[in-house]
Amino acid sequence: MSQQLSVKHLLGIKDLQVDDIRKIFATAANFKDVINRPIKKVPSLRDITVANLFFENSTRTRLSFELAEKRLSADIVNFSASSSSVSKGETLIDTVNNILAMKVDMVVMRHPKPGAAVFLARHVNAKIINAGDGTHEHPTQALLDAFSIAEKLGELKGVRVVIIGDILHSRVALSNIFCLKKMGAEVMVCGPVTLIPRYIADLGVIVEHDLKKALDWCDVANVLRIQLERQDIRYFPSLREYVMLYGINREILDSLKKDILVMHPGPINRGVELSSDAADSRQSIILQQVENGVAVRMAVLYLLAGQMD
Repeated sequence: MSQQLSVKHLLGIKDLQVDDIRKIFATAANFKDVINRPIKKVPSLRDITVANLFFENSTRTRLSFELAEKRLSADIVNFSASSSSVSKGETLIDTVNNILAMKVDMVVMRHPKPGAAVFLARHVNAKIINAGDGTHEHPTQALLDAFSIAEKLGELKGVRVVIIGDILHSRVALSNIFCLKKMGAEVMVCGPVTLIPRYIADLGVIVEHDLKKALDWCDVANVLRIQLERQDIRYFPSLREYVMLYGINREILDSLKKDILVMHPGPINRGVELSSDAADSRQSIILQQVENGVAVRMAVLYLLAGQMD
């Protein structure tokens, strides 16, 4: 198997081939061994400079990328700015070109505007990794989610995954759908009618509004956060009503005829989409997702850096 991806940048799962995803998983499995040994660093990205550009608040994704870069011995430049200062595309290019003038090789970027990473890849001479662009895609999250499922269940083909919650505002949902479908999983989305996009069934997913039916159907429940900060109108009467209809707790999990895996991309609104006794249960693989996030991001950085001239 070649150690190169078919793409020059990681802009979205939609651009990846199945072989690319398999390469990332195989490389991540090797790096997972590395980060679990006493000396956790490898020199794979020595002399490579990575700029982390976060134009939107992030804690988990930014820290995960930083740790991945440090484990690979890369040099790191961190940059953050409020979205208001980069609302125009020209400003974004100027900002990035200033950083690239410092001889940066790779850019990891989160931006509130959908398509920002694609725009950047067309205009600057560096490898671009999309760490989330608006409500569009979040490819490394989907890769680590799929990797975590495959690690636990042995494969993805035929696995039934339900994505529950705020599908409308979620870049995680879209990237997960693309990734899981490419790898042969069956995908369902579940949530209030107001939080399910109208086009979603066109992506080959099942739409369900009854939580109990969705949980009875699935092998894995990937539970999303209600993104109140992206909601400019009320999509449901109250959080209390949402919890009653779509909140998952230990009692609901115990009522199922089988054990299902419980996932969450974080941060969890405890007591809303997941109760603490569900989030911390033996069925939860949320902490494994965090660990796998570092290994998967190491794999992506390593494979893209391998294509440098």
